Amino acid sequence: MPWDYPNPFIKQITVQPYDMDGLGHANNSVYIKWAEQTAWGHSHLLGLSLADYQACDRAMAISKASYDYLLPCFSDEKINMATWLSACDGKLRLERRFQLMRDDKTLFRGHWITTCVRLSSGKIARMPKEFVEIYGGAVEHAD
Repeated sequence: MPWDYPNPFIKQITVQPYDMDGLGHANNSVYIKWAEQTAWGHSHLLGLSLADYQACDRAMAISKASYDYLLPCFSDEKINMATWLSACDGKLRLERRFQLMRDDKTLFRGHWITTCVRLSSGKIARMPKEFVEIYGGAVEHAD
């Protein structure tokens, strides 16, 4: 598939009837749910789970998100949501990209800018060294 970045983490999805909206295609909010599920799957693969976030008293919270809905998808279709980490400043910010594809067609692209926060207070805090090493080491650059 013509992915935007090399080495994608891919979540395979079968669109369900309950994902449909009144217009007969998957609702836009479902694309965001799939992006979140894919991001967590990627984070787990890299070695950072919710339990790790809690142990560090840190989380990467979405501070800005943008989405481009390019084509619809429909019930029972097989699609692939890919994600990559595209930037990490090693201090506060991490960027993540998404691309949803069916065959060779891109249906959706997303971009998150996340900021490290302290879970116990919700306030901005520096990334712990585990985040810098794991997330920073996984950053991919567009071809």
